[in-house]
Amino acid sequence: MSQTLLLPRWLLTMKPGEGVLDDHAVLIDGERIAAVGPRAELLAQYPGAARVELPGQVLIPGLINAHAHSAMTLLRGVADDVPLMDWLQNHIWPLEKRWVSEEWVYLGSRLAAAEGLRSGTTYINDMYFFPTAMARAALDSGVRAAVSMNVIDFPTGYASGPDDYIAKGIAAYEQYKGEKLLDWTSAPHAPYTVSDETFVKLRDLAEKLDIQMHCHIHETAVEVEDGLKAHGVRPIERLDRLGLFSERMIAVHMVHLNDAEIELMARKGVHLVHNPNSNLKLASGVMPLKALEAAAVNTILGTDGAASNNRLDMFGEIRSAALLAKGITGDPTVATARTALEMATIRAAKAMGRGDDLGSLEVGKLADCVSVSLDSPECQPVYNPAAQLVYVAGREHVSNVWIGGRQVLRERQPTTIDVPALMAEVSDLVGRMKAS
Repeated sequence: MSQTLLLPRWLLTMKPGEGVLDDHAVLIDGERIAAVGPRAELLAQYPGAARVELPGQVLIPGLINAHAHSAMTLLRGVADDVPLMDWLQNHIWPLEKRWVSEEWVYLGSRLAAAEGLRSGTTYINDMYFFPTAMARAALDSGVRAAVSMNVIDFPTGYASGPDDYIAKGIAAYEQYKGEKLLDWTSAPHAPYTVSDETFVKLRDLAEKLDIQMHCHIHETAVEVEDGLKAHGVRPIERLDRLGLFSERMIAVHMVHLNDAEIELMARKGVHLVHNPNSNLKLASGVMPLKALEAAAVNTILGTDGAASNNRLDMFGEIRSAALLAKGITGDPTVATARTALEMATIRAAKAMGRGDDLGSLEVGKLADCVSVSLDSPECQPVYNPAAQLVYVAGREHVSNVWIGGRQVLRERQPTTIDVPALMAEVSDLVGRMKAS
């Protein structure tokens, strides 16, 4: 197998307890990391390895987008500056009913993959219809994805009802299981779109297949109030009674939480996805990160969809998470640069059930690596490369990306996606959407 030495100026492995390393290197052997050590030592030990010089750059693990609706890149900007339920019911759902199809999802997911690669994202925890389309898009783009068996209780152009969604999700899982780049989730959409019976079916499916669950929960105050009226308890209590909460659950948004709910999340080992920019844009509120951190809840980061964010930009989420937590608590020590980076790497890998393989640059783990250039005027001088990644650098400074040892972004250009051809396809489809 071919060996490649990545030779950055700085190395941030995200290994617990390890800070920024100067003049270190990473040896990739096949799809995994074979060695991490001082540059001079690895150059001497592996003289036959191909060398990739990364001057002025910091090498970090691939970023994990823990919540996205990839195909909704095709709805970016169609309905801005409106509340969530208005946005869903009067804008998004009608458009989805008219347009969403296998090929529509495939095209939008490839667009999301291209944006993600240029943002340092190597793994996408997706939630959308037509899972076979997302699976194909991820494989064709060379990105990792957790593909969802997405379920809501009403019919769409994809499925007629909950049992049909589940059957189609299982069929997609059976078709693609074993693909190295793909994981799968059992994905009830939200408490306001899924019945108790369907929640239990999806809980049992996750246990049977030994996969994670993925669900929007407590995103808005209205959702909590309506849930209380409909069921007599807040949505979290309802789902707890149904046995939904465990280390399998990836709970998205979780903006409106009381102390008892935070304690429950900690006790059950639930992973909470903070989506700061989408929640700000939809005026849904802000996840209580300080209280969650104090309770040792595993908090991670996601972009949400491009129709509500409107960027699939994990560097933007990392920065917003760090700044928001400080601003709303008056405590500058909350959500440090290290914490924010962990939320997008090693913590997220744990949430996805992939902590042994992903999330840090350590020997034996998969070689998902991102180099970020800090040598431009806006990134200089560099006193603390980790803090520079959070408070200064942006996705435009991502230069190279490797996934499983394969270079999928070279000097900001995807190697797996024909971007001009993709843009032409997107332009054609959006033109037809606008004309209808």
